Amino acid sequence: MARDTTDFRPIEGVDELVEHLAEGNKPRDKWRIGTEHEKFPFYVDGNAPVPYGGERGIRAILEGMQTKLGWDPIIDDGRIIGLVEPTGQGAISLEPGGQFELSGAPLETIHQTCREGNAHLAQVREIAEPMGIRFLGLGGSPKWSLAETPKMPKSRYEIMTRYMPKVGTKGLDMMYRTCTIQVNLDFESEADMRRKMQVSLKLQPLSTALFANSPFTESRPNGLQSWRGDIWRDTDNQRSGLLEFCFSPDFGFADYVEWALDVPMYFVIRDGRYHDMTHITFRQFMAGAARNEVPDGLPTMGDWANHLSTLFPDVRLKRFLEMRGADGGPWRRICALPAFWVGLLYDEAALDAAEALTASWTYKEVLAMRNAVPELGIAAPFRNTTLREIARDVMAISRTGLKNRGKKNRDGYDETSFLNTLDEVVARGTTSAEEMLSAYHTRWGGSIEPVFMEYAY
Repeated sequence: MARDTTDFRPIEGVDELVEHLAEGNKPRDKWRIGTEHEKFPFYVDGNAPVPYGGERGIRAILEGMQTKLGWDPIIDDGRIIGLVEPTGQGAISLEPGGQFELSGAPLETIHQTCREGNAHLAQVREIAEPMGIRFLGLGGSPKWSLAETPKMPKSRYEIMTRYMPKVGTKGLDMMYRTCTIQVNLDFESEADMRRKMQVSLKLQPLSTALFANSPFTESRPNGLQSWRGDIWRDTDNQRSGLLEFCFSPDFGFADYVEWALDVPMYFVIRDGRYHDMTHITFRQFMAGAARNEVPDGLPTMGDWANHLSTLFPDVRLKRFLEMRGADGGPWRRICALPAFWVGLLYDEAALDAAEALTASWTYKEVLAMRNAVPELGIAAPFRNTTLREIARDVMAISRTGLKNRGKKNRDGYDETSFLNTLDEVVARGTTSAEEMLSAYHTRWGGSIEPVFMEYAY
């Protein structure tokens, strides 16, 4: 999230929190696609991490991008920590370890998404390459230890860094050493949200498997295909993971609100200052628990919006749905991830088919699949088959959905071509992670250094 929300309207009751989510309902002609992708900056000389400060640091990249784009700076305690397009059509932000993120504009087609990604990567290369900096498209940092990883000067991250070791064993790795590709998608009603939430929760482990791209840690194979996927198994299970209550046939906005109310907060912002609120839940905050701790210690709608942004389930509900299961990856994957989910969720016939395919899948079955995927990828078992076979059916549904959308570029091609990189995974039966491991044991000669050349932007 590029910029934390400031909205000073007081909260009168829980109904307002439910309505906040329901305000995301949009007619189909207003549905859009918002793609986010993160990447690791590194110095070409020595494949070393890039710190925030200095003439060749991340701050300098942001300042160069600001000059080039004319976007507004996001300032935290006097330091630039991101950029936002003046009309809200996109933003650049920093993850805790310096991961450089583009939060794309809400767009109508995957063609536009791909052009946006191309333009961003060209722009950031233009600024960074003279500094000797490139960017790595992987799901996990392959070389640097946690101690070697830079820390970005963002107030919310300072609070999270103190809190994460209290609630899990892998939260700091999540913050500082992972990258993702996400897509944010719309819904037209509570019922439509429910269908999309349930289908996408059930298929999120498949997304993790198809995009598995983090097999190295601290210069060695880590025994996993998606280290990032494994990290999310013990980050902060109060606020992340597979949400069982979402599997209910009558799941709705109010259920998500009731869950969110009982998750510990991270912070509130008052007078530009972040206050640590990790000791109370949002429900306790509404009951007055912070009245004497922070200025204006009663909750606002801005506090609620920020709280929703600090919840990390596999699919996150805000005024849209966020697909959160995929590892970061090379350029083709940036286009493939939104294509995969748009094909499944934005065409009625495809959504019907995906819903029918997954209708009998139980929470326990999906959880077992989710737990198996980080190690086994698309070879993970499900019932009497494997995820590779499930993927064949799901990819066919997604491709049909994209065909039915009929969104063509100027050359007359529809959006289905963006699935080709995932078709290759299914056809050969090996993930990107397995391909990298094979290279490591053969032509890379037991070194991970070549990954910085072959997977760099």
